[in-house]
Amino acid sequence: MAKVYDDGIDERMASWLVAQPVFTVATAPLAADGHVNVSPKGMAGTFVVRSPWQVAYLDYSGSGAETIAHLRDNGRITLMFASYDARPTIVRLYGRGEAVLAGDARFPALRAEFTKTETAGQRCVVLVDLDRVSDACGYAVPRMELLGERDTLDVSHARREDGFFEDYWRRRNAESIDGLPAVPVPPTTGSPPSDARGSTAWTH
Repeated sequence: MAKVYDDGIDERMASWLVAQPVFTVATAPLAADGHVNVSPKGMAGTFVVRSPWQVAYLDYSGSGAETIAHLRDNGRITLMFASYDARPTIVRLYGRGEAVLAGDARFPALRAEFTKTETAGQRCVVLVDLDRVSDACGYAVPRMELLGERDTLDVSHARREDGFFEDYWRRRNAESIDGLPAVPVPPTTGSPPSDARGSTAWTH
């Protein structure tokens, strides 16, 4: 049976979330004719539970910037985690997010909460203040085995020369596919959300 967690993420769920090798992020623009976006996220050490009502993930440069653009547009975001082992569980985290970009004064302190060490190509930390935490059965999700982490992105980013990423953000990440502003160059961002419920990182 599906359950809504009125107290947010508890310690047991936090440990389970951090252990999942992949999750998905869904966002959408306010415009009715805009494109809904779903992005897969992986790489160990790039997701943290900061409190029962706040999570964050470390975002690296990619070919698009839909999530950042949608968060600037309206802030709505949902993260979904699914287990692919013996426990058939799906967890959805609903809330409002903010992309704290690499040039923001808050970025270094937030970055220190993640265990992933590679820094080349890091673009922002996405902070999500949650308003609903729920789970559901994953009975139709197949069981699969994890073969290992993929280092292709790290290897690609590591060989880039100084200045590459600001130029890339300017050329490829400045707007969403719907023309919404995404990554500003130099990368800065506005004030943190006024309704943040917590800021203390949980250690797992």
